[in-house]
Amino acid sequence: VQLQASGGGLVQAGGSLRLSCAASGRTFTGYTVAWFRQAPGKARDFVSAISWNGRDTDYADSVKGRFTISRDNAKSAVYLRMNNLKPEDTAVYYCASTDTSGIPGPSTWYKYWGQGTLVTVSS
Repeated sequence: VQLQASGGGLVQAGGSLRLSCAASGRTFTGYTVAWFRQAPGKARDFVSAISWNGRDTDYADSVKGRFTISRDNAKSAVYLRMNNLKPEDTAVYYCASTDTSGIPGPSTWYKYWGQGTLVTVSS
């Protein structure tokens, strides 16, 4: 599975962006998919994850109430809607997929990773 993340950019604090993760080579329809992010000089952190059927989701405390993860299996795509963005959300955002229908969360092992998309939030 090849993953392609897109939708990053420069936005002012309080603004919104929608990130997209598209799969190619092989669909990730039956797999759990997650978003992670890595700020400059920091470790990569879990942001959100969604189960294969979209019924179960998980969010980091720092983004709860502001970010929404969703998926469209017909398009083999996963989205991350980010509202009320803050400067501390600035990071490279990565999408990742399992090769199973595992529980969505930070401790799940994600086998496939895409390249990142940069989100910069100005104050």
